[in-house]
Amino acid sequence: MKYFWMSIRFVLAQIILIADFCYRPKGTKRSTEKQNDMDEQCQQLALYQYAACPFCVKVRWAMKRNNLNIELRDAKRNAEFAYELENQGGKLKVPCLKITHLDGTSQWMYESKDIIAYLQNIADGHTRIELEPSLAKAS
Repeated sequence: MKYFWMSIRFVLAQIILIADFCYRPKGTKRSTEKQNDMDEQCQQLALYQYAACPFCVKVRWAMKRNNLNIELRDAKRNAEFAYELENQGGKLKVPCLKITHLDGTSQWMYESKDIIAYLQNIADGHTRIELEPSLAKAS
């Protein structure tokens, strides 16, 4: 019975990966300057995820739709990322968005709907991530 459920899980994971590839949305077009600003802000973010997790797919689609270049950290395939997620974030659950603040503290956001709303606010310009002085543009 164990192998039956393992094979079902494997097949479902493949279906999710194919759907992710086939239905991935197109990114938002921005001016080069605005996109560079958005990329700088996203350097403070990292998404811990599993490739075949349907909730992670939703978040990746939101990232793609808003053209947000956020580092992806696969906590299933990389033991170091899984360790970070569990010990610094508090639990081994994906998707999880790590937001690193100026003072070096991190905020860990676990719910896909919350992550998507947060990313949408960044893309719309309602939320601005404070940049490290080394990342901020020279005025």
